[in-house]
Amino acid sequence: MNTTRTLLAISLAALTSGCMVGPDYHRPAVPVPATWQELPGWEQAQPHAAEGPKGDWWTAFNDPLLNELEPQVEVSNQTVRQSYANYQQALAEVRLARAGLFPIVGVTGSATRERSPTSASGSSSFLPQGGGARINNGGSLEGSASWTLDVWGEVRRTIEENSATAQASEATLVNATLSEQIALANAVIDLRITDANIDLLTQTVEAFREFLRIVTEQDRAGTVPPSNLVQARTQLESAQASLIALGVSRAQFQHAIAVLVGKNPEELSIAHSTTMPTLPDIPAGVPSTLLQRRPDIAVAERQMQAANATIGIAIAAYYPAISLSGLAGFTQSPLNGLLHVSNYVWSLGASASQTIFDGGQRGAQVDAARASYDATVANYRGTVLAAFQNVENDLSGLRILAEQAQVLDAAVQDAIHGTQIALNEYQAGTVDYTTVATAQATQLTDQQNALNVQQQRLLNAAALIGDLGGGWSGALHEPLHPNLESPRAAANP
Repeated sequence: MNTTRTLLAISLAALTSGCMVGPDYHRPAVPVPATWQELPGWEQAQPHAAEGPKGDWWTAFNDPLLNELEPQVEVSNQTVRQSYANYQQALAEVRLARAGLFPIVGVTGSATRERSPTSASGSSSFLPQGGGARINNGGSLEGSASWTLDVWGEVRRTIEENSATAQASEATLVNATLSEQIALANAVIDLRITDANIDLLTQTVEAFREFLRIVTEQDRAGTVPPSNLVQARTQLESAQASLIALGVSRAQFQHAIAVLVGKNPEELSIAHSTTMPTLPDIPAGVPSTLLQRRPDIAVAERQMQAANATIGIAIAAYYPAISLSGLAGFTQSPLNGLLHVSNYVWSLGASASQTIFDGGQRGAQVDAARASYDATVANYRGTVLAAFQNVENDLSGLRILAEQAQVLDAAVQDAIHGTQIALNEYQAGTVDYTTVATAQATQLTDQQNALNVQQQRLLNAAALIGDLGGGWSGALHEPLHPNLESPRAAANP
């Protein structure tokens, strides 16, 4: 219809000539070091908005259980599923905001049938004389359109806000997936170390049982005091109690692994393993640009843009709201000939509303929006700086723990040798059993400390993978959900 086309043309002209009030988004700078202090050769990072899968980084640990369970986290973990649902909701909010750019078009139709009385000509009687009734059929068919023009960019700022929020939700989904995968890696590492401790204490119990046998024979022969027998028995029983206690820790780690992959604890049974995960090699030349893979930085950056768009929405309230409306159609009674050109009707209207006084409400909303933006800027900068701190901590921890592991390995070898010497001397009668017991306790402590350091090194490697956003593969991946139409801004500090 000509009127509808006219309405659309006027609206489009008004929309394209409009502007967006409020500040345009510019990412603030964050001072960062050019290189890693702990690992020379790493370059300055440029964190990027939410990236997709980081590859099968867990395969670097060479653990079959990790390789089996890690892919299940993205599918079955309930925290990840919740974040995915939140992301889908955010995408719907983007579509909802974008709908505000378009007119609302509707059509209405009606039909009536009525009876009206008629009377005979010239009759003065109260009752019709020779009169009858007339049946009338009427109807209308009309189309309507209304459009609130986005002259000041309020709708477009809302789209910008919701798009940034959706991107933050996408990055939150990636972050939740990575966090749960790292948690699974930590749980598997803890389980493997627990198994290694079980093996160590099992061997220790067997050794202590053999020592008790020797002391028992000597006690029967009357060559040693009774206190030696009590001390040997106590040492064995303490080791047995420690071995039993490890069953609690192992069960808890197994249950945690089951929940992380979305299963009930009783559904997953993990066999004891004597194989430890491999400590991944950290390539010295990996650039710190891999921090762009950190989804938490992307979340903070997208939240910052969303808050910036909120300022424009608040400022738009200072300007008048302009709306256009139009109607065109046919109306006729009787119904016959409804669509005849003579029954065509139309109307076109425009309205504008402006708040004159609100007691400072709009000014307060703008100030609140600006303060909220400043808070997101501080959060973004803090997130970036914390990311560098985390990586430096991981790298320094790996370096220092590697040095400690070398010393402990030597200490374990010396302790084993010292225990054998003490036992030989005891059997020769040159030392008492306290010397043997002390040597055995020292050996067990050193071996447990070595396992603890190995555990910390593996956990630090997993933490480094998480703090780098998912490993140190040089290739970046496509977005996890590329159907988000808004451009993805780089979270460049």
